[in-house]
Amino acid sequence: MKKTWRSPNKLKNYRDGKFVNLLFTPVMTHGISFRKILKDHINRPKSVYPSSPIPSVITNLKELYSETPAIVWFGHSSYLIHCKGTNILVDPVFSGSASPVNGMIRAYPGSNEYKAEDMPPIDFLIITHNHYDHLDKKTLAQLMPQTKTIYVPLGVGKDIPGIENQSITEMNWWETETPLPYIQLTSTPSRHFSGRGLKRNGSLWSSFVLKIYGYTIFISGDGGYGPHFKEIGAKYGPFNIAMLECGQYNKAWSNIHMMPEETVQAGIDLKAQILMPIHWAKFTLANHPWNESIQRFTQRAKELEVSVTTPRIGEIVLFDKSYPHQEWWNQH
Repeated sequence: MKKTWRSPNKLKNYRDGKFVNLLFTPVMTHGISFRKILKDHINRPKSVYPSSPIPSVITNLKELYSETPAIVWFGHSSYLIHCKGTNILVDPVFSGSASPVNGMIRAYPGSNEYKAEDMPPIDFLIITHNHYDHLDKKTLAQLMPQTKTIYVPLGVGKDIPGIENQSITEMNWWETETPLPYIQLTSTPSRHFSGRGLKRNGSLWSSFVLKIYGYTIFISGDGGYGPHFKEIGAKYGPFNIAMLECGQYNKAWSNIHMMPEETVQAGIDLKAQILMPIHWAKFTLANHPWNESIQRFTQRAKELEVSVTTPRIGEIVLFDKSYPHQEWWNQH
């Protein structure tokens, strides 16, 4: 195992033994009490869950081949990026759970059709941060035998299980790796936090810029809206597509998760040609109706004349050729 790590003490985003955001980012919005959050959680309406199974498309990923980038979304923030035989997997969560307690936060019926055994050989695995809905140890342990190289933010390597023959690289914001002549990966900032269990911010959280065969893709991870989107857009844009968090938001934690309208603005700031919403349609982590985020997102995109793609789980987004945009969520 190869692993890059340096002492974080001299980093701008590390202070008093913890990683920090460069912009003031309290997890809880000012004036919001924990009692209110707990009350809202206990009294969640039924609309936070879909009334029927989430639709999906069965794609044989092991036979997938495209000369231009193809993206296959697996619900929430998990997706495969393929181009010319190279496979890049982002934040895979296939165990059906997004919680340390089995059965506490379960995937919606129909949303967990893809498993680790359905994945092709993985050339590059990217984990954006160590929260349970992005770093699923059970899934990762199953994927390790078919995974070559792993890229994570600083400190996340310790949470990756089963590493034996894999190369793992931990990255700070603005660091760039070029694993192959036609692939470049840059870690970029996000406004979020990290933690598993009671300990917070012992590792970093990141978005990423992926350049592959002349195309540029933004991988958002999680995070609130901020000026970093314009900075990333100025440095690395325009983007062919931006994979952007859109869902599981709440005014109580608006600093660390974007509202749907902010997601559209983030795409504009990034200079993205196409926006693809992620972080929705699989787990309930907030109190809004399960499909409210996509409804608000697409409405705002229409108002601002921003192009979007909204595939079903398993449906292929094929660059320059096919950008599915059927409003399938209104039927459930």
